[in-house]
Amino acid sequence: MVSHSARPAASRGADTSLPPTRLAHRPRAMRRVGHNPMIGHPSNPTTSVNPSRRRRLYPAGNYRQLARFQTATLIHDATVWFCEKFLDPRSRTVDQMVQAARSGRQNIAEGRRFGATSSQTELRLVNTARSSLEELLLDYEDYLRHRHHPKWDPASPEARAVRAVARGSNLPELTDPERWELYAPWLAHADPTIRANAIICLIHQGNYLLDQQLAALEEAFIEEGGYSEQLATARLTHRTHSRRLNPQAPPDRPDPADPIPNAHNAPNPWPCEPPRPAPTPPANSGAAPATPPAGAQRKFEHRPISLIPSVQSVKSVDHLSPL
Repeated sequence: MVSHSARPAASRGADTSLPPTRLAHRPRAMRRVGHNPMIGHPSNPTTSVNPSRRRRLYPAGNYRQLARFQTATLIHDATVWFCEKFLDPRSRTVDQMVQAARSGRQNIAEGRRFGATSSQTELRLVNTARSSLEELLLDYEDYLRHRHHPKWDPASPEARAVRAVARGSNLPELTDPERWELYAPWLAHADPTIRANAIICLIHQGNYLLDQQLAALEEAFIEEGGYSEQLATARLTHRTHSRRLNPQAPPDRPDPADPIPNAHNAPNPWPCEPPRPAPTPPANSGAAPATPPAGAQRKFEHRPISLIPSVQSVKSVDHLSPL
């Protein structure tokens, strides 16, 4: 048993042979009334938290380590600086190119986050990023064609040198400035032709990576189903496992597959029979409608219609005649 005099020494680490006390291991912010540091500890099973509930079916995040996101970041940065240096800032093309480059990058990140709860939304957003990069590719090709600048052939030494950067270095482990330094000989060149062609090479690489992701997402959706299907499967598996461990426990909610109870056998929600209106006797038992009494019939007076105006009406309008 550890005496009270030895506890401060153990908390300061002066005597390592003594077991650390609970107070010594608690941070200063946790040393308050009402906080129990043993919740979730294996030695306290009554308050333990199931770690499986903290796991997600689809892990989301870590998009910054994806090669397609890093390539899209290079394309976005290079496009912004290309437009600032070689294009008129008042041109509408500048805004369209910058927005297309931004859309290609942002939709990759957004799709990765949406993939945690919706596979179809992730597919749509990745396809949007692919379409934005395709639009940006056409803008750079138009820039070269309108100014009669040459476009690199995919098998040219210049294009191969740009593509070799991704093979010869570990790009996912580098920071954004370090990756930019690797492509700076082309992306920071004073010649706009070299810059545009290098960015076109990067766009082709990004499109290839996005095409591979789209194919993988479609295959996974066909084989494994979407998030809703997997969530329902996990729920049914958990319910089946709980019933096996405790068969006497009542179900927490009705199974959607259970039949709907018959309305005739359902209990009456009313404490007593609701009042019903008294039946009204028929007004007439015959097929013809009832005839109203003679006093209720309206009498019409037959007056003769005269087409010739009377003398009094003619005299009343004589003073209105212009003659």
